[in-house]
Amino acid sequence: MRILLRYLYSRRRIIAVILASVAVFSLFMVIYGVPASAVVYAGAICIVIASAAAFGDYWRYYKKYRTLKELQDEILITLEHLPSADNDIERMYRELLESVFEEKTALRSEADAHYDNALVYFTMWAHQIKTPIAAMSLAISGSENPETAELSDGLQKIEQYVEMALYYIRLDNGADDFVFREYSLDKIIKQAVKRFSAQFIRKKIRLIYEPTDALVLTDEKWLLFVIEQVISNALKYTRSGSVEITVENAEAPVLTVRDTGIGIAPEDLPRIFERGFTGKNGRADKKATGIGLYLCRRICKKLGAEISARSECDDPEKHGTEIRIGFDPRKPDTRD
Repeated sequence: MRILLRYLYSRRRIIAVILASVAVFSLFMVIYGVPASAVVYAGAICIVIASAAAFGDYWRYYKKYRTLKELQDEILITLEHLPSADNDIERMYRELLESVFEEKTALRSEADAHYDNALVYFTMWAHQIKTPIAAMSLAISGSENPETAELSDGLQKIEQYVEMALYYIRLDNGADDFVFREYSLDKIIKQAVKRFSAQFIRKKIRLIYEPTDALVLTDEKWLLFVIEQVISNALKYTRSGSVEITVENAEAPVLTVRDTGIGIAPEDLPRIFERGFTGKNGRADKKATGIGLYLCRRICKKLGAEISARSECDDPEKHGTEIRIGFDPRKPDTRD
């Protein structure tokens, strides 16, 4: 019915002209004394002819309307299935659309080429920078003076930022190297904790963690990155106190990382997983990127896990942040 109303509206001028012509024709026949039966007969013939023509025109309109409706998404990719033009105006519109599409395709190809070149260069740089980082770490290893400890922390942050950039590239480049197997969650957590063990000691932050027998269906490499990001944030914003790691519900494990840090402002909490959002703490720190938790959320989605946060920053006795990662025992769908 909606298409019929659209059709009638699009043909409103032609319909008005036909009705006016019929009215004038009938009026003149009556004025000149033509018998009423002849007027009715002629009118009936005109109505039949007009109805047949209108039905054919409506059918062509309906098919073209349905085709264009179905092509609304496809037309961004190809113009192959566009309906043929019925007149010069439609032909000109089609030629204009083809011209715009060709220009868009050329610009897209050029932009993709620039992006691919930049991506190759940045990926190569990110991999190559790891060599001098490893060399510097080796050079200062074994030394326990405050200067080298500070250098070690700085190198670890640089390495973490490089890894963050690589994971960002892999996700945005459509890389799908997820390999799902059943892993010991305890093993992955211990790898993450070991990486930050020196920071726990230097900052005198107490680690509270009891080993767990929980198993998760996940990708070890990607999940390790997420857990490392969460622990890194906990250490970054905790000046004293502890970081507690717990695992609940062995069948559908929920990993919780709680810290006694400065907490997250209530107005910032709903947005901490948005890309580039740093919030009140990030603006005070001046070094936050707003990328870490954004990547964690995207990766968790691909892993079939759900990440969430709770925090307190107004109550001095309840300062801290709690990040929860819930695992789904079913195999995840890694598509975006």
